[in-house]
Amino acid sequence: MIKIAYSDVNYKDALASSEFGGVVRSYPMIPGIDLSGTVLESLDERFKVGDAVVLTGFGLGVSHPGGYSQYQKVPGDWLIPLPKNLTLRQAMILGTAGFTALLCVNTLIRQGMNLKDKVVVTGASGGVGSTAIAILHKLGFTSIIALSRKKLSIKWLKKLGASEVLAPSEFFPEKTKPLGKQQIDYVIDTVGGELLSQLLPLIVYDGAVALCGNAGGIKLATTVLPFILRNVQLIGVDSVNVPYEKRILIWQQLADLSITDELLVKEITFEQLPETVQQLLAGKHQGRTLVNVGENK
Repeated sequence: MIKIAYSDVNYKDALASSEFGGVVRSYPMIPGIDLSGTVLESLDERFKVGDAVVLTGFGLGVSHPGGYSQYQKVPGDWLIPLPKNLTLRQAMILGTAGFTALLCVNTLIRQGMNLKDKVVVTGASGGVGSTAIAILHKLGFTSIIALSRKKLSIKWLKKLGASEVLAPSEFFPEKTKPLGKQQIDYVIDTVGGELLSQLLPLIVYDGAVALCGNAGGIKLATTVLPFILRNVQLIGVDSVNVPYEKRILIWQQLADLSITDELLVKEITFEQLPETVQQLLAGKHQGRTLVNVGENK
């Protein structure tokens, strides 16, 4: 049993809170795909009363009652001990967004991405996108192109580490060809849909895309040419069912990066959740939103 201190708001939470979101299959359901808190009771020898823990994924808030609650009973296999250099609040500033962003960055580094490469981040003003920019900047990347339709985001995205902030309409040619000019080395795509279709023809030989979202739709209109003529790799990134040992490593790496103070964070209460969900669904949400569940000041 966990006494929850904080949760957060992700795009998936907004879908789970919507009547036709297509995420929750069985009701009633408490949303909230992330939580941080302390162990109140435990039958698992790995955890004792008072231990600080974090939980993301595994169906929390989708098929299992989630983090928008004061207490939650969850399997011990889902819990990660909170890294010593991370607070419960910081853990939820990161949450699934930070976890996913780092998975994407690590995926592309394994593909050969280096500090001088041009990296495009889509959905840059959102949780995953903005956190990915902060991570890339912290690691020393200097050519980070942030794609965002929100003009109000330009200043803070540049402060976060983006070298350029462009609207998709400013970045893409008027007509998408099966193969365009090679101008992007790597992409972290949180959007999918038409935006990904426009990006693929512009990726250099041996470049790659880490795809982790579908806010722009689940359909992909493309050709085989970027893959068979330029050796472009399109790699899906899932954060829900990541193996336990890998989760431990990712959370420690997130803690060591120490980026939470650099992110745009808004803290809300339960009562403000409906308004925040509507902002997210309307594309008006920026950065990270922290849900203060417990008696935290």
